[in-house]
Amino acid sequence: MPELNCSLAALVMTANTVFSDRRCPEIAMMCGMNISWLLANATERDVREMCLSEEQYLTLQLGPVKSPCFLPVCITYLLIFMVGVLGNSLTCAVILRYKVMQTPTNYYLLSLAISDLLVLLLGMPLELYEMQQNYPFLLGTGGCYFKIFLFETVCFASILNVTALSVERYIAVVHPLKVKYLATRAHVKRVILVLWGLSMLCAVPNASLHGIVVVPPRFGREFPQSATCSLVKPPWMYNLIILISTIVFFALPLLIISILYLLIGLQLHREKVRNMAGANGSLGPDSLSKSHNQRLSKRNLQVTKMLCVLVIVFSLCWAPFHVDRLMWSYITSKQHQMIYEKVHIISGVCFYLSSAVNPILYNLMSTRFRERFGHITCHAKGCPARSHFKMNQRNTLNEEVQNSKNWTKRETLN
Repeated sequence: MPELNCSLAALVMTANTVFSDRRCPEIAMMCGMNISWLLANATERDVREMCLSEEQYLTLQLGPVKSPCFLPVCITYLLIFMVGVLGNSLTCAVILRYKVMQTPTNYYLLSLAISDLLVLLLGMPLELYEMQQNYPFLLGTGGCYFKIFLFETVCFASILNVTALSVERYIAVVHPLKVKYLATRAHVKRVILVLWGLSMLCAVPNASLHGIVVVPPRFGREFPQSATCSLVKPPWMYNLIILISTIVFFALPLLIISILYLLIGLQLHREKVRNMAGANGSLGPDSLSKSHNQRLSKRNLQVTKMLCVLVIVFSLCWAPFHVDRLMWSYITSKQHQMIYEKVHIISGVCFYLSSAVNPILYNLMSTRFRERFGHITCHAKGCPARSHFKMNQRNTLNEEVQNSKNWTKRETLN
């Protein structure tokens, strides 16, 4: 096909033949445009854009259909997906299958694992789809709402679960007498349901600001293929919501968590000093009680270390996500836009990595999780026997502790 002569003079001289000819070239935007408006109001920019095909014009306005970083990001996401889905599925299976693992702390970890699975199974495919085809967004307004609502909900639910988990650890270590009333399974289940309900409620405002946006009509033509899931309300509303959510659902919880773990660390240090001072006590029921307290303190220390590392990794992975959102709210120039694109890729990798790393931490730092993971995944003949032996050891130990308590109680009554 011969190249089009797109000068304004050529348009004036050949208007009738170019725009009335049935052979009007489909690759050019001039097909079907309002020629009378063009000849009366055309600028040099209009003339240049007029000769672009629709695909070229949309690329000029929205960027390429497929992200240039799609392949490396896709490979990275798939690796995270496989590790995360397997690890979080094992975490859910371990907690639901073994009665001994159904503790208040582990119920919060179960809720966190469910949140991570939702991110990996629903959120990641949606993001990969958008990177492979930035436009048009084919899921409609409902799909756009769902995407924003899902990401907001799991974002809020994750940080609320981690905060509630830290509060539970604080009560268990610093106020152990209140655990009986404040950390029961029924109470924890109610708290988790409230946290998820609150997360869904707080996700509505941001989701309601988004919808389907298309490139405005140009030269009398419309561009339905330019549909994207984008902001449809005034930007100041979005900026305010993002700022509030960053403070309320990231900065403030991390401050609270830091204070709680500082208090927990001080309490564990005091217990360690007290146990060392009483290590040379006499034999008898008191020695059994001291031995039990030492084991309990050691257990609290192991769980607290694991959760402390979990919180640190969680905050490091989620910080780029919130920086990404704030940058998107306040970028003002093309230079900032280029920086934002790089931050967006890094934040996406960190965001999904946070959903895959937790089961790895459980396996590395928790004896109970490591043992149960091995029991589920191991198919060798000796594995179940060893696991069963360890469980019997714990049951025997619990019986000894209970006997020591009964002995102490009888001595007190006498």
